This record gives sequence, structure tokens and C-alpha cells, in this order.
Amino acid sequence: MKTIQRILLLALTAIVATACRGLPRINDTRPNFLIIVTDDQRYDTMEYMPNTQRLIFDQGATFSRGYVTTPFCCPSRASILTGMYAHNHGVYVNEIPLEIGTVAEALYRNGYFTGLVGKYLNSWNGDMRPEFDYWVSFWGGTMKHYYDPDLNVNGTWSKHAGYSTYLFRDYGLEFLDEAARQSRPFFLLYTPNAPHAPFTPAKEDTALYTDLPPYRPLSFNEADVSDKPESISNMAELSAEDIAAIDNTRRRQILTLVALDRTIPDIVNKLSEIGELDSTVIIFISDNGKHWGEHRLDSKSTAYEESVKVPFAIRYPPLIPSPYVEDRIVANIDIAPTIYELSETAAPGNVDGRSLVALLGGADDWRDHILLEAWPDRGAWAAIHTGDSIYIETVDDLTEFYDLTRDPFQMENAVNDPQYRDVIAKLKQYLDAERPSGALSP
Repeated sequence: MKTIQRILLLALTAIVATACRGLPRINDTRPNFLIIVTDDQRYDTMEYMPNTQRLIFDQGATFSRGYVTTPFCCPSRASILTGMYAHNHGVYVNEIPLEIGTVAEALYRNGYFTGLVGKYLNSWNGDMRPEFDYWVSFWGGTMKHYYDPDLNVNGTWSKHAGYSTYLFRDYGLEFLDEAARQSRPFFLLYTPNAPHAPFTPAKEDTALYTDLPPYRPLSFNEADVSDKPESISNMAELSAEDIAAIDNTRRRQILTLVALDRTIPDIVNKLSEIGELDSTVIIFISDNGKHWGEHRLDSKSTAYEESVKVPFAIRYPPLIPSPYVEDRIVANIDIAPTIYELSETAAPGNVDGRSLVALLGGADDWRDHILLEAWPDRGAWAAIHTGDSIYIETVDDLTEFYDLTRDPFQMENAVNDPQYRDVIAKLKQYLDAERPSGALSP
């Protein structure tokens, strides 16, 4: 019944919006929103995106401790759309559909011109959704090839010749042109598939970074993983073939980011051209990171930094007049509440995140830890992250604790180290209080 009510309400909103199309935007000073979500991008890859760094990160607040509460594509994106933890929105893994309302629906009802260009949710079939005025997407979560994809453009499926990153750029520009003709502010969820598998580089980039230095942090192909959960401690050391494959994946991911970075100036310049750049809240985030051989891993969905820490920044001059680096803990669940507040849209009572408006305004009252959780194929786990340390419980397996100030590569599980006894007890208390009973066994 709730789903039917949502659809009817969205349909009524569409009728009103159509009637108002083309009218001048008068006395509506609410900001626009451009939410850029990359796919499987690690936090340490921004050096390969100088345009994005210059135009977004260096023009606003860069979050040095930005995390995703569930480091898996669909759960993380559902958290971005709802501001909720996965144990509350119910999307534990990629195959589960999101069945509750989103910030996109709320903004649509509140008069925003809404669009999605790129990936929606892995569990979605790619068809156009009623809360979006403009829609360009593909089926599920993985595009088979970056070239010549099948796309649903405003309700019609067809094959599109070209490179997906550039196609999404072109449709993003088209959306902004259409938005400029509206009588209302806009919300664009811009979600290119880079640098997700199959990480197909643009043809003009295939000769780049052939001399890329190997990535070999202390944790690479870790020799002793006996202090890690069984899903890791039972893994064999990476073979030469494994390492070659990881090195190839890393280079190809970087090349897809190079192409994506090439498109960002076009988007920002279009915002400037239509006179909306400084009236637009631009948020950049990834849905999760991905391992490049740390602890013998080439996956995501772990509680380690390579998986849970992501590039995260916000540009909006009225709120952030001078660029700076924010060191306090923020997460993907904070995006929806921020949008609710700035758009003057009533937020639902079940939002877990916090609006970033107070934080960016200099408020001292902010969280000192965040709950992380996952239900991946390597075992369910939950953790408390303080920015300087992390406490991790894995179901039916080892508990872990890492002092990230002393052990940034998470090499030595210090859960039994007596010097951390009081800290660990406090973090366990947080975890027990914030994780619902049975939440790790959906």
C-alpha cells in the first residue's frame, strides 16, 4: 500500500511540475544539487583527477576522514539516497531492492527538477523511475563494456555508440540545459560507472601510465595474516599471476578515472554558463573503495581503510566561502540530511546521518565515531571507527582492533594488547549500543 501511495503522489507531483514548466524561477532561492558518485574509487586516487581536484575539492571542503558505512555498491548507494544505515534501509547486499523513500523522491515532491545520469542501484533493472524528470541509466550495477552500452534514455532502451563516460557527460550537459529552462531548482544524481569493472580505458588513453610504479605498501601480499579473520588468514599468498592481475586492474582503473576527470570541466563550465555554478551544491563521493593486494585482497566489503575510506568533498560557496580540509568524521549517510536541510525539505524521522551544514558552519558538536557494517561474501562484520582507530567484530570469527596512528596499514591486530584495553572496551560499548540485535544476520 505504501508503494502505491508513493507512486500516486509522484504522479500528482509530475502533473503540477508539467503545468509549471518554463515559468520563470521567481523568489526560489533554494540551491541546486549535483551529486557525483563514482564506482569503486579508492580514497588515494585523486592525484589522477587533477581537474576534479581543482574544480571541486580545492574550491570547498575536502573530508580527510570520509567513510561509507557499508562498503558495497548497492547498500552504499542506498545509504546515500536515504541517509540511513543498511540495517535500517534493508539493502544488505547488491541484489536487494530499496523499498523505502529517497531524498530524490522528496525533492521531486518539493518542486525540484530531478535527473539521474549513470548507475542507479544494482538491484534496479534500469527502467525510468517516476521521481525523475530526466533519466539515463543502464541495467543493474555492472556495464559489460564501457563502449557502445545499452541505455534507457527517458524510458526508451537503445544501444548508444561511444564511450560510456563521454556519453554520460553529454547527457549530463543536456540535463543542465533543460534545467536552465525550468522554473525550479534542480537535483542531478550523476553516477558514471568509472572506475568499476571491467575498467575499460578510453581508446585515446590506452598508452598512458605504461611505466606506472608498482603499488607495494607494507600491507601488500601481507606475509603473516594469522591475526586476521579466517576469510583472510586461510588465503594463500598472492602468486605472480595474481599480482600481475592486480597491477593491471589498478592501471586500468586509473585510466578510467583519467577519462572521467576529462569530463568534469565540461560539467562545471556548463553550470557557469547557465549562471548556476555558485548556486549549486556539488558533492563528490565514491560508493566504496577496492583493495589492490593489501592483506592478499583484491576485493571490497572489508572494514580496512582501502575499502571503507573514500574521496569525499563538497563545493558550495555560500556555505564554504574558503576552501579547507575538514578532519572530523563524515560519511555517506550525511549526504541526504544535508540535502534535506539546504533544500528546505522535511526530512523523515528515520534518517541516521547528520546534516553537514552545522559542521561546515564551524559547530563544535560533532560525532567522534561512526558505525560501519557489512554482509559480504567474506562474513558479516560491524565496526566502530574513530578516525584514529577501528574496532571490528566479525561474526563467528576474530575480533580486531587497529591503532591507525601507529599502524596505518592495519598490519598488527592489537585487540589483545593490554595498553588498549580501556579504549577497546569503550568502542565495544559503542558497537553494542548502535548495532541492533541480530543486525548482522538479516
